[in-house]
Amino acid sequence: METIMSVLVGLLFTIGTYLILTKSLLRIILGTSVISHGVHLLILTMGGLKKGGPPLLGERGSSYTDAIPQALILTAIVINFATTALFLVLSYRAYKQLGTDDMDKLRGIEDE
Repeated sequence: METIMSVLVGLLFTIGTYLILTKSLLRIILGTSVISHGVHLLILTMGGLKKGGPPLLGERGSSYTDAIPQALILTAIVINFATTALFLVLSYRAYKQLGTDDMDKLRGIEDE
């Protein structure tokens, strides 16, 4: 299972990197979001994909699942949602003000 998750993380990083390297501002924002989801899966995979009981003190068990990776991922999802929403609002405002979402035109580089 860890191998499949590692391949999926690599695929998400590849897709996110491709989207970040494009000229469209919307694709750059979506690329950062895809890379963030890849990081979430990476943290989950590094935390271990083992099955086990909840870490309760009164129960006897052989294996427990660690709750720290899930807590970190939940926090990161909320932060990712907020920053993505902020970037989308800023890009919409830039598009309304300047009339384009092409990164070269936003930098002031004109096509020849």
